[in-house]
Amino acid sequence: MYDVIIKNARIPQGDDTILTNILVKDEKIAGFTQDLDGIDAKEIIDAEGHLTLPGCIDSHTHINDPGFTHRENFLTGTSAAASGGITTIIDMPCCSVPSVRSVENLEHKLEAIKDKAIVDYAMWGGVTGEDVRNGWLHNVEEQADYGVCAFKVYMTPSVPTYPRVTDPEMLEAFKAVAKTGLPIGIHAENFAMCDFYVKKFQAEGRMDGPAWAEARMTLAEKVAIQLGISFAEETGARLHIVHMSTGIGAILVGEAKKRGLDVTAETCPHYLTLNYKDAMSEFKQFAKIAPPLRTKEDNEILWKALQDGRVDFIATDHAPYEIPTEKEAEGMNIWTAFPGIPGVETMVPVIISEGYNKGRLSLSRLVEVLSTNPAKHYGLYPKKGAMFIGSDADFTIIDLEKEWTIDKDKMYTMAKYTPFHGFKLKGKPVKTVVRGKLVYDDTEGIVGREGYGKFIKRQNKGKLERLIKF
Repeated sequence: MYDVIIKNARIPQGDDTILTNILVKDEKIAGFTQDLDGIDAKEIIDAEGHLTLPGCIDSHTHINDPGFTHRENFLTGTSAAASGGITTIIDMPCCSVPSVRSVENLEHKLEAIKDKAIVDYAMWGGVTGEDVRNGWLHNVEEQADYGVCAFKVYMTPSVPTYPRVTDPEMLEAFKAVAKTGLPIGIHAENFAMCDFYVKKFQAEGRMDGPAWAEARMTLAEKVAIQLGISFAEETGARLHIVHMSTGIGAILVGEAKKRGLDVTAETCPHYLTLNYKDAMSEFKQFAKIAPPLRTKEDNEILWKALQDGRVDFIATDHAPYEIPTEKEAEGMNIWTAFPGIPGVETMVPVIISEGYNKGRLSLSRLVEVLSTNPAKHYGLYPKKGAMFIGSDADFTIIDLEKEWTIDKDKMYTMAKYTPFHGFKLKGKPVKTVVRGKLVYDDTEGIVGREGYGKFIKRQNKGKLERLIKF
């Protein structure tokens, strides 16, 4: 007697698929069979012949719980993730109170969210300029020992409880994180350049949406990535560029990989599909993010880099804000509105529609960028991101033919806005399964139990291959 059978699942086999039935016991994959005769289970989930991926992972979220739950909480945020086909998130350390920069603060956060999650979650650790200045870098090793997946630093300001690093402070952070063997993720924008040109454009009276992107120019990301690569080379740290927005960034990361450096990068669906002139003219502050949207040329270079391995995987930078107070309060403009957009609901569908269904990504590469690579990079593989016997029974079941339109008002996130509003897609997650439990069904909505999702500690110090395909 099995606990669950995922019936009629079309699973990836390289770039091909095979129709099979997946057997689940004790929340893990127990086997695969073509013939169900004589096999019983307590529950059957019918995949209806749809593509069934190892559960998709969003390794870059800002759920804001505890502390800023007027924006999002762990129930709404993980419900949104489940509806988008995501089975595991890895949450950032900055957007909670207190920010996660010690084991004590991490345990405070875990206690606050433990009864809320619909999907599983892992955690980033934190290190800031303040930690360097105050001699608190011992917290880095302690967080690593506790089971965080990586460490985040900001080169530009984030929230008041998570101070940015100066260049020498970032170097000290690199040295501390290098000792743990874990990745250090940097928000790669040169602060002085961004600050100078934002103030310059404000003084010139620019109030249009595209002004935000033009002030935080491509060069600001380019030089920040170059500095990060130099620091990685000096310290031996595993550098990861989070939410990389530029084509030149992909080129720089590719060159670093060729030189044998431990440098990786993620990009986001909005940097692959939206350009700043169109999206920021139409949606203004509702398309305001940092780094900002770029050009159509950047879109195409990033797609190529995602194909060939210079960009390693996809994440969202899910960063929702409250509309009345933080996006369009009275007197608020493109400069004063908070930068961030929700993303967990749209990541998988956009990559399926614009990547796989349009031939930009092969099936094997789709599995890598949505599941396998983030799991390996953050030390969760093969518990997560794999379809092996013994792996967690996490599945994202996708109707590749379903045509639909993104509607901001139908999203599960508390933040009812997205620059993808009105985007027509082909392909949609229709069932999301976490450890053998159906948590989302396209016809019924969220069916998972609040608090079912659990904290997953890092399992190992896995690394991705430095492999670029020509």
